[in-house]
Amino acid sequence: MKINMFGRGFKLQLAIIAACQMAFILFGYDQGVFSGIVGNEDFLNVVKHPDSALEGIIVSIYNLGAFSGCIVNFFTAEITGRRRAMWLAMAFIIVGAALQCTSYGKPQIMIARYVTGIGTGIETSTVPMYQSELCEASKRGRIVSAEPLFVGIGIVISYWFDYGMSFTSGSEAWRVPIACQVVFAFVVIVLVFGLPESPRYLYTHGRNEEALQVLCDVYDGQPEDDKIRIEQEDILEALATERETGEYNWSQLLTRDEVQTGKRVMLAYGMQFMNQMGGINLVVYYVTSVLEDNVKLSRNLSLLLGGVIQIMFPIGSLVPALFLDRLGRRRPMMWGSFGLAICMMMISILLSIEGKNYAAASVAFFFLYMLIFGSTANCIPWVYVPEILPLHARSKGTAVGISANWLWNFFVVMITPTLITNLAWKGYLIFMCLNLAFIPLVFFVYPETANLTLEEMDYLFTTDLPSKDTANPDIKKGKSLGRTEDVMRSLERERLGDVRRRVRVRRGSMGGGGDLEDGGLSDGRVVKEKDGPEFVEKV
Repeated sequence: MKINMFGRGFKLQLAIIAACQMAFILFGYDQGVFSGIVGNEDFLNVVKHPDSALEGIIVSIYNLGAFSGCIVNFFTAEITGRRRAMWLAMAFIIVGAALQCTSYGKPQIMIARYVTGIGTGIETSTVPMYQSELCEASKRGRIVSAEPLFVGIGIVISYWFDYGMSFTSGSEAWRVPIACQVVFAFVVIVLVFGLPESPRYLYTHGRNEEALQVLCDVYDGQPEDDKIRIEQEDILEALATERETGEYNWSQLLTRDEVQTGKRVMLAYGMQFMNQMGGINLVVYYVTSVLEDNVKLSRNLSLLLGGVIQIMFPIGSLVPALFLDRLGRRRPMMWGSFGLAICMMMISILLSIEGKNYAAASVAFFFLYMLIFGSTANCIPWVYVPEILPLHARSKGTAVGISANWLWNFFVVMITPTLITNLAWKGYLIFMCLNLAFIPLVFFVYPETANLTLEEMDYLFTTDLPSKDTANPDIKKGKSLGRTEDVMRSLERERLGDVRRRVRVRRGSMGGGGDLEDGGLSDGRVVKEKDGPEFVEKV
């Protein structure tokens, strides 16, 4: 059921953005709220003062629940659609929060965190996809990358709330912060009532009239407007291309088909793996414990510095929120991984040297780490995963990609208490090495996707057409002349235009292209004059 709460055009677009960002504030709040709670004396009494291994399990079981939520969404996303999936996620989060804040023992708190995690997993594998499908290609990077910015805002809210509540006595110091996450969940539920379903989901399920109306509402136009007509044609054409090999189900996600679905799912999985294995959750979940145990600061100062460190997260996230479509995806990811590796190396060196002054100096690199992560590796994976996937596999593929985030999040959060206690400064070298390994991985494996529409991604991966070097000889020339990446990207866009025209002609020769008119191609076949120039301009 949809209520017309926000009208059409800019107001509706703003409401879509607001709902998605509120969902990610909730996500960030859930991520950060336990950092200030795990050292609370009343909480430790309730869970019987667990050792470091059990503490890791209590905290990380939330992430295991989120992984399970991604799996749930994997099987149900194409049944529920995007809006109902968001409602389902909020329902799990509300139930889990209620169970957490009324807990009086380890079993209840663990089950409650697992239930909350299921909701978060469904939420995080739905919201970026929904936002990507309802914004223009030229704005998609900035809008979707703003979601992790709001994750940072949620983390900061939870940290400072924890710090304020630390001055109270009794169980209220930890029960109230946990309970307050339901406020964000109810706001999301109300906002979604006024939002449309994804037009791409509607087209996929044959609800073409509804889908066209959604496009008209979002862009405040009429069906005959060029912008709406072209986007509808692109979506329908992408669906036709992707279904040439038949209807897809979950068992075919890793197959090597014409649009390389399997490769693209693995790219999505790998991008979220990099997001988690750079060491971020050591800082988000346990920075107060690190400052107490490794840097030897007082509890109050650790909480205070932990809150200030988290502020670096949203400050850094402003960079991709404003400039990601201009910077691209690959370069920030590589430079960010390099910066994170340097930070981890310096933290390890400073903690290894005896003397409190050296250990205290490491705090500066925790600040720098969060600033770099917020501006690079935090945002890019959330943009890259839904945009790299083909339409027929987008919901399932996004669930698989985001599941990597939660599976490796669970792994890191579970081992970190033991790592802090037993390995101390040596543990940071593990994350340094991983960050360095990500640089060549991104350079050699991940293509640039900035400013391409979701439908145009298919033409970047179409396997039965000439490679980019043979399809456009100027590409080789550009490489040999050492042209800049921007020039190379321009040449690549020209190639994509040629690829798209060739795909349309191939369909026409197979009897599926009734819209072919006079317009030249080098091989003698023809397409409409408008197809090429509009595509090149749009890319």
